[in-house]
Amino acid sequence: MGAHEDYLARARFASLDGLRCLSILPVVWHHSTPRPLEGVLGKGPLGVHLFFAISGFLITTLLLRERARHGEVSLSRFYQRRGLRIAPLYYLVLGIYALRGWLFLTDSPLRRHFFASLPYYATYTGNWFVDYAVPHPVVFGFSWSLATEAQFYLLWPPVLALSRGLALPAAVMLGLFGLDFAAESGWLVGVLGAGGAATNIVTSLSAPICLSSLLALALHHPKGFGGLRTLLGSAASAPFALTGLVAAVALDAPLLVVHLTMVALVGAVAVREDHGLRRFLDARAPSFIGEVSYGIYLFHVSVITASKWLLPGASAPLLFVVASLGSVAVAALSYRSFEAWFLRVAAKLRGPGLRTSVL
Repeated sequence: MGAHEDYLARARFASLDGLRCLSILPVVWHHSTPRPLEGVLGKGPLGVHLFFAISGFLITTLLLRERARHGEVSLSRFYQRRGLRIAPLYYLVLGIYALRGWLFLTDSPLRRHFFASLPYYATYTGNWFVDYAVPHPVVFGFSWSLATEAQFYLLWPPVLALSRGLALPAAVMLGLFGLDFAAESGWLVGVLGAGGAATNIVTSLSAPICLSSLLALALHHPKGFGGLRTLLGSAASAPFALTGLVAAVALDAPLLVVHLTMVALVGAVAVREDHGLRRFLDARAPSFIGEVSYGIYLFHVSVITASKWLLPGASAPLLFVVASLGSVAVAALSYRSFEAWFLRVAAKLRGPGLRTSVL
């Protein structure tokens, strides 16, 4: 079996769970600090961008393999699977936030802002319509990234389902990336206006999702795989990509450079199963943290709040450690006692093929 055939036959990219671990911990650190920090210690939000890179690659690969195997993409089954994976826990946590806000938050701008934003959170449009430019914390504001993911699920699968080859999806995704880049660079202010819903909608396209989707399209094609394997297929490619990512973040490189190194890292651990980071990324602890990272993301702000109450005056490093352990514990309990039922149903809808999860 050739390298490309082996890649296409692989049912699971195990090291991506380890990358999810590397994604979620900086996010927990970011929310554990009393304020945004300067320098590399303030780059925790970039963990979400790595999540996006993983997601774009996996979802695109999943859909391409389904189309190759069955001759078509079943959108209904895809949305059932995605809904079962992300919606139950999302709405459970959102309901907890709403109940807590109703019972315990006193009348204040913070409370009024949350309940005014609740319809947008409930419809995965918070990244478009919630006002983040307020002088108080935005309750449930971290859900902007989950809205971005949901919008990607809504937009991208139909493109792949309606396309027979790879050229049209590649053109569409390149166009979306270019649109996002132009908006983020301020080139479309005259068209979209300075801020507002139109700008929010365009800039929510997410460059890492676009780039990693293009990576998946290229790797699915024999010639694309051959070319990328030259760059990403050595045992040293994954360590080199991770080193490049750390350097890009530490040196405050342009965001596009950071995103490209993230996508290269995802590709390096996917192209070659025995890559140079396998021993670390596939170890039990990183793999488990990555597996339950969706729950960690949804619960970690509440766990941080509880940790601050239990440990008043705790330093950011101590708070990070306590909150990380607590978030993993709560997410593991949720995964095994609540999410597992929905995941079993989703597995029946998936059938044989690539096994994957998002966040």
